[in-house]
Amino acid sequence: MGTAYEGTTVAQTYEASRVFDVSVILDERIRQNPDAVGGLMLTNADGLRVPLRELADVFEDTGRTIILHDGTRRRQAVTCDVRGRDLASFVEEARRRVQSKVVFPAGTYAVFGGASQAREQAQREILVHSLVAAAGIILLLAIVFRSMRNLLLVLANLPFALVGGVLAVFSTGGLLTIGGMVGFVTLFGITMRNSMMMISHYEHLVAQEGMTWGLDAALRGASERLVPILMTAIVTALGLLPLAIGSGEPGREIEGPMAVVILGGLVTSTALNLLVLPTLALKYGRFETALED
Repeated sequence: MGTAYEGTTVAQTYEASRVFDVSVILDERIRQNPDAVGGLMLTNADGLRVPLRELADVFEDTGRTIILHDGTRRRQAVTCDVRGRDLASFVEEARRRVQSKVVFPAGTYAVFGGASQAREQAQREILVHSLVAAAGIILLLAIVFRSMRNLLLVLANLPFALVGGVLAVFSTGGLLTIGGMVGFVTLFGITMRNSMMMISHYEHLVAQEGMTWGLDAALRGASERLVPILMTAIVTALGLLPLAIGSGEPGREIEGPMAVVILGGLVTSTALNLLVLPTLALKYGRFETALED
C-alpha cells in the first residue's frame, strides 16, 4: 500500500546531464475509490490471487497522515513555547496537571522532553563539575596557605559575591538560567582570585618584609592591592557590560544572564573584599614571620 499511495522509485532516466527518477504509483481514480482499492488483486507465494477486500476492510476515514515511531513505539509529539515564566516551573506544573487530570489508555504514557530535559541535564552536569572543581581548588589552597584560618578568609569572599549575583538575578526577573549558573561559577573564580591576592599579600608583608601583623599591616596590604583588584573588576565589567545591556536580545540567552550575574557579583564582592575582608583578616587572620636558618 505504500507503493500504491506514496509511490516507489523503480528506475532512472537521463537527459543530458540531468537525472530523473521513474516512480510507479496507483492511478489517482482508484486511490480515491475504496471499492476499487478493495478489488486490487494480491498474489501470495503459491501464486494464489485474492482481492484485497477478502483480507482487510477497506473504507474511507479521517486520521493521521504520518505516525511517528521511537524505538518501535508510536509517538505523538505535543509542543509549546513558554513565555512570561521560567521553564522549570512550567514543566513541573504541566507534569503535575497531566498526572492528575489526564487518563491514558493502557501502554500510553507522557514524557516531557525537549528544552526542559536538556536544561535539567545541563544543570546537573554544571553542578557536578563545579563541585569536583571546588573540592580540588580547596585542597590546593589548603596546601598553599597551610592555615585553616587564612583558607577560610579566602573562602569568606564567596558569600559577598553570591549576594550581588542573587540580587542581579532577582532584578532581571528572578529566573536562574543555564547562563546564570555559568555566571556564578565564573564569578566565584574571579572573587577567589581577588581574595587570594589580598591574603597572600598579607603573608608576604609579614613573612618577607618583617612587618608585625596589626592595623598598619592590614591597611598597607589593602591599599597596595586596591589598584590590582579594581582593575580586574573594571576590565571585566567593561567587557561584559554590552552583553548585559542586550541580555534580552535573541541569540544572547546564555551570555546575557551570565554577564548580569557576574556584574552584580563583582560590585558587592569588590567593595566588600576591600572593606570587610581586611577587617576579618585583622581579627581572625594568623600571619607569621618566616623562620631564618
